Amino acid sequence: MVHILIVDDQKPIRDGLQAMLRQFPQQPEAIHCAASGAEALELLQAHPIQLVITDIRMPEMDGLELMARTRAEGRQLEYLIISGYGEFGYAQQAIGLGAKGYLLKPVKRDDLQTALARVMQELQTRMSLSRSMEQLSARARETERKELRMYMQGASYDTAWIEQTERRQPALWRDYRLCLLRAALRVNQPTTGGAGSIAALAERVYGREGCLCLQQRPGLVLAVRADAPPAALAAALREAGIEATVAVTVARGGLTALPESYAEATELHRHSYLLPERPCIGPDDIRHLERQWQLPYEELYALFQSIGSAADGAIVQGLSRLFRKETLQRYDIRYTEQLCRATVEMLEEYARVILPYMGEDSLELDALRSLYDYPGIRDYLQALQTQLLRLNQFYIAFKCSYRNSQDLKEAIRYIHEHYHKPLDLAMVSNHVSLNYAYFSNLFKKNVGKGFAEYLRDVRLDKARRLLAETDRKIVEIAAMVGYESYKSFTRAFRDAMAMQPTEYRQAMRQPGARAPKSSGSSRPSGF
Repeated sequence: MVHILIVDDQKPIRDGLQAMLRQFPQQPEAIHCAASGAEALELLQAHPIQLVITDIRMPEMDGLELMARTRAEGRQLEYLIISGYGEFGYAQQAIGLGAKGYLLKPVKRDDLQTALARVMQELQTRMSLSRSMEQLSARARETERKELRMYMQGASYDTAWIEQTERRQPALWRDYRLCLLRAALRVNQPTTGGAGSIAALAERVYGREGCLCLQQRPGLVLAVRADAPPAALAAALREAGIEATVAVTVARGGLTALPESYAEATELHRHSYLLPERPCIGPDDIRHLERQWQLPYEELYALFQSIGSAADGAIVQGLSRLFRKETLQRYDIRYTEQLCRATVEMLEEYARVILPYMGEDSLELDALRSLYDYPGIRDYLQALQTQLLRLNQFYIAFKCSYRNSQDLKEAIRYIHEHYHKPLDLAMVSNHVSLNYAYFSNLFKKNVGKGFAEYLRDVRLDKARRLLAETDRKIVEIAAMVGYESYKSFTRAFRDAMAMQPTEYRQAMRQPGARAPKSSGSSRPSGF
C-alpha cells in the first residue's frame, strides 16, 4: 500500500487535497501533510512515503529544493507538482528533476484522480517487479546453498563452479571454519529460537559477510570466518539462553577443503555426545581418545543372563556398569556406537525367543537404532533401560508359565488382572486353593522374588507407563495401580526407582524421546 505526502504552505489547499484523495477508489494506506519543505523532510525520515504532492512556491524551502534534496539523498520518490499559470518555468524544472506530472491551481478533482491513478499504477508495477526480483534473488541464494550443501556432503563439481562460488564471498572462503550445532532441544523447535534465529545470531557474531548457513537440518551447519575465536558462537548462544553444543573445525582455506571440513565437523558432533558438559568442542578435545578397544562382552552376556531372574534394580546396575561414563570417555565415539549396537542386537535375540508369547505387547527397538536420534547419551540410555526392564518383566512371566504348575500360572494371571485392586498373598493363595505358606514358598522359588516384591514390580511397571504416556494426576495413577494412598505409592516408587514420580515424568517428557521412557529402579549412572 502507498503512503502519500502533501506539501503546501496553505492549510486550505492541504485540507482540500486530502479530502479529494479520500474520495478516490484507490485509497492510499496513509496520507501525511507538511506545511514546508523542512517539515516534509522530517516526515520522509519517519514514514515509508512513496508519493509526494507538493507546491512549487513555498517560503524557506520550495518544492524544487525539496525534490533536489531527496534526489541527492538517493530516496526513491515519485512527485506530482502543483503550480500556477505564471510558474510554468518552475514546472519545467520540476519535470527535469523527475516529477511525474504537474497540476494547475486550483486543482481539479478529475485532474488529480487521473494523475494519481497513473502514478499509483507505476508504483504498483515497480513494487511487483521488486518483489519478483527479491524472490528470484532468494531462490538463487537457496540454489547456491543447496549446491554448496551437496558439494560439502561429497557431490562432484567442476573447477569453474568452485572458482565462481569463491568469488561471491572471497573473504569468507579465504579462511573459514565450519560450526555444527547440536541443541539441547532441536534447533528447529520454537523453544530454542529456531535454526533461522540462531543463524541470525551467528551473523551478529561474525558479520553478514563472515557467516553463511549451509544446512539447517538435521544439524545446523555454518561456515564462519576463522579470525574470530572458536568459542565465540557458543558464548553468544549461552548469553542468549540457548543451550547448545557447537562443534568447531580447524581453520581451512579454499572451497575445495569444504568436504574435509564437513567430515571433521560431523566427527566432532558425534563426539559431543561423550562430552555433554562442554558448550564448544574442537579437535583438541578428542585428540587424546584411544582408537583401540575390546568390547566388554562378558559383562554384556552377564547382563542378559540375568534377564528373567533378576530384580529391576540389578538390571539397572548392570546396564550402568556396562555404560560407565569413565570408560565411554576414554575411547573414540565408535566404541560407544559398537556397544550400543551389540546391546540392541542382544535385545533383539532375546525378544525373538519370547515374541510368540507377548501377545499385543512388544518391545520398541527401532527407536534404539541410532544414538544420534536422541538429544544426548543419557536420553538414549534411559530408552535402552526401559526396553531391558520390559524384557525382564516379559521373561519373568514367560518362565513362570513354563516352570510352574497350572495353579501358579493362574496366580500370575490373577495378579496381572487384579493388581489395581487391594491384593495380598492370602487372597491369591485362596484363589488358587493353596496353603498360604506353601504358596508363598512356591511363588518365590519359581518366580525368583517374593509375592510382595513381584506385585510391587507389576504395579510400578504399569505406573511407569502411565506416567510416561498419559497426563493423569499422580494421585489418580496411584489408585489405578492398586495403591491405597498417594503417600504409600510415592514411597514405594522412590524406594524402587531412586526418584519421585514427578521427577520420572519430567525426565520422560524431554523432547527427542522416541518411546515411553522408564528408568527402572534407578537412573543410569554418570550421564
